[in-house]
Amino acid sequence: MLDIRFAAPPLPSAEGEEAYGVALLLSADGPKPPGFEALDAATGGALSRAIAAAQFKGTAGKTLSLLAPAPGLARVIAVGLGAQGELDAAAAERAGGIAAASLADTARAVIVAEAVPSALAVSVATGAALRHYRFDRYRTRESAEDKPRLAAITIHTAEPDHATTAWAAAQAVVRGAFITRDLVSEPANILTPAVFAERIAALSELGLEIEVLDTAAMRELGFGALLGVAQGSDNPPKLVVIRHRGGPDPEAAPVAFIGKGVTFDSGGISIKPAGGMEEMKTDMAGAGAVVGLMAALAGRGAKVNAVGLVGLVENMLSGNAQRPGDVVTSASGQTIEVINTDAEGRLVLADVLWYAQERFKPKLMVDLATLTGAIVVSLGYEHAGLFATDDTLAEQLAASGRATGEKLWRMPLGEAYDKQIRSDIADMKNIGGRPGGAITAAQFLKRFVRSTPWAHLDIAGTAWGNKDVATAPKGATGFGVRLLDRFVADHHEG
Repeated sequence: MLDIRFAAPPLPSAEGEEAYGVALLLSADGPKPPGFEALDAATGGALSRAIAAAQFKGTAGKTLSLLAPAPGLARVIAVGLGAQGELDAAAAERAGGIAAASLADTARAVIVAEAVPSALAVSVATGAALRHYRFDRYRTRESAEDKPRLAAITIHTAEPDHATTAWAAAQAVVRGAFITRDLVSEPANILTPAVFAERIAALSELGLEIEVLDTAAMRELGFGALLGVAQGSDNPPKLVVIRHRGGPDPEAAPVAFIGKGVTFDSGGISIKPAGGMEEMKTDMAGAGAVVGLMAALAGRGAKVNAVGLVGLVENMLSGNAQRPGDVVTSASGQTIEVINTDAEGRLVLADVLWYAQERFKPKLMVDLATLTGAIVVSLGYEHAGLFATDDTLAEQLAASGRATGEKLWRMPLGEAYDKQIRSDIADMKNIGGRPGGAITAAQFLKRFVRSTPWAHLDIAGTAWGNKDVATAPKGATGFGVRLLDRFVADHHEG
């Protein structure tokens, strides 16, 4: 992770040191900050001339670059913040991410954030750290020129001491997001259910309580739905329970987060097309988000009782694989006719949701899953789908999504959709046809939820990015960690 520090102006001296880069954050309608005058003077007026020539207006996301404009300055980047009235934490994060990406080829850098309210300086740092993430564990022949050089950023703000204090908690959340990105990025031959469970167990050093249940334990609990998905693989499944006891009464009911952890999804006998199947290593992103969230809560010492549960399986083909037409009995006692073995994530979640309620009696449950391609057809890659049985819970989650830039869009539930999953021979079938596919998947899950307030986040379109964006390079996004951390901080700590 970037070494990020906060300081008050002026700019540091470059005498005797390698030239550094500077990003100057400028709003579209506010006065030029003092740092502008200092940089313009240092560059002999080149900055103001370039801004005038390029007609740079400070529009959000726009940049203007000056290469080697003065001794000691490798480059100066002007980054637009947009209108001051629209500047919030998410906008400040995007500016920080753009600045970090623009300065990636300098060893050290300064972000002049005087145009940003001091309270948002940590948001600038968060964006810079998130954008600088890189998964390079398996690169063995990369040249030095291809690697980013940026290692340290100093952020200039009016209240550096306050920002330094606040950064400790924010940094823990960024680390949680990085844990999720690392897990989602791992290839499936490395991250089997057993290895995934080992990676989670290592987080006990944060003070988390980790419990791993194996096949025998799940069979004892009646996890027929989850075990049916796993039976075609040589890699046995795991259920991992992660507990953070940070509330005043460590035995009080927790908030519960449940993740789908299909470490590779071939589709089973209902096999997926070959094109793009390599992306199915990411079908555990819901579980990855739960793990990153729990690490974030522990890392910042969140004053809440929380439990995370992840069902880890591999959906493969073999002579023992689950067949279309099979009927399994879930932990709830309800029977399921498996029409399509590629609709496996909901089978995993069915047993884990039921177990979470039975064992922990939580205040609420939120599950995350890369559950359906149908949600991508509905919402593209900009929003995750939100389904909920409780309006207050839905509104709180949506607000947390807006605040963090991890956006949700509420989708409907209803009896008409539920009728689509009625089976002729069992209590239900695991698919309801193409119409409303994301909704019928959520309706399926709802059958395993009793009176506990519950929300389901279908993150199939948001867990992986196919291009660089302001706060994430191409690849795993870590979607859900910051959203749910904000939800916990705003509504369940106090």
